[in-house]
Amino acid sequence: MSTPPIRIPITRPAVGREEADAAAEAIMSGALAQGPRVAEFERRFAELVGVKHAIATANGTLAEEAIIQGLGIKPGDEIITVGHTFSATAASILRAGATPRFVDIDPVTWLMDPAAAAAAITPRTKALMPVHLFGLIADMDALGVLAAKHNLAMIEDACQAVGATQNGKQAGSFGVGAFSLYATKNITSGEGGMITTNDDTLNEWLRTFRSQGMKVRYLHEMLGTNYRMTDIAAAIGIVQLGKLDQFTAARVTTAARYDALLAGAPIVRQGTPPGNLHVYHQYTVHVGPARDEIVKDLANDGIGTGVYYPIPVSQQPYIKERGLDVVLPVTDALAKGCLSLPMFAAITAAEQEEVAASLRRAVERHGGSAWPA
Repeated sequence: MSTPPIRIPITRPAVGREEADAAAEAIMSGALAQGPRVAEFERRFAELVGVKHAIATANGTLAEEAIIQGLGIKPGDEIITVGHTFSATAASILRAGATPRFVDIDPVTWLMDPAAAAAAITPRTKALMPVHLFGLIADMDALGVLAAKHNLAMIEDACQAVGATQNGKQAGSFGVGAFSLYATKNITSGEGGMITTNDDTLNEWLRTFRSQGMKVRYLHEMLGTNYRMTDIAAAIGIVQLGKLDQFTAARVTTAARYDALLAGAPIVRQGTPPGNLHVYHQYTVHVGPARDEIVKDLANDGIGTGVYYPIPVSQQPYIKERGLDVVLPVTDALAKGCLSLPMFAAITAAEQEEVAASLRRAVERHGGSAWPA
């Protein structure tokens, strides 16, 4: 028996006529590659985050790679990060020649555990790289104290957290921030990334590096590469950035509605500490060891889900072959039982009611969360 078609997907990109018109205008202008729209997008993004500089890149992975190289981190150096993240976090560290050291996550927030990070610091440690996963900022007070104590750089993987705040500060303003503008993110340019920093020297290095090492055309002052964003992508991004507040408000409202609809169900949500604005790139819950069966039940009801991430990065084959894999009890337990529900700006209350009812039936049938493990 075949699975019915998905009627309520995990996400729907919120793009329309305004984005299409902006892209068309960029195309007809003749300025297709990096140009005035990229500069405008960078200026507006820096204003949003509250930093001096924003540097656009072709995608979020390249943003992270560029940051690590720009900070002068070299082979043999170590960067502390988490296993509960998308592969690009660790891959960007390795591709820059450094070594990722994975630490466990806090069982409430599911983000980097500052105590675990402190215990992992060695003389080779050069940076902390917390991940603001699902739209919630990691504990930057504690991690900031730790970084200052050990003279470590702070790299924020804010790829899923544009617009998120902690005690009034924007994601990407606590250190050097890396953002993704992929199609499914809270705002998109189709593909794209952004780096945020207050460091003038790093800003200049990054702008030269992403443009083949050139400040003056055909004078290559350094070994650079092409990480540039196009003006077409920037045109879309500018329109999307103007809608960020309404997108965030819609996601927060959606999350609150899920909270109410799922009250009392045997599931566990990602905890949001006081002082945080969670922007809900994903609405993720832990449903327990029957997660895969629950996902199938929802699919049979026409409801899409996401599992982020079924295999922690700290257990991926390319990490194991380098001898960098590590057992992380909270991370590994979460990976076995979490799923994300449909979350996008235009989801309707009726669709959410259907999702919640289906999830309640599934956890009643198969058993719910045993979290914390």
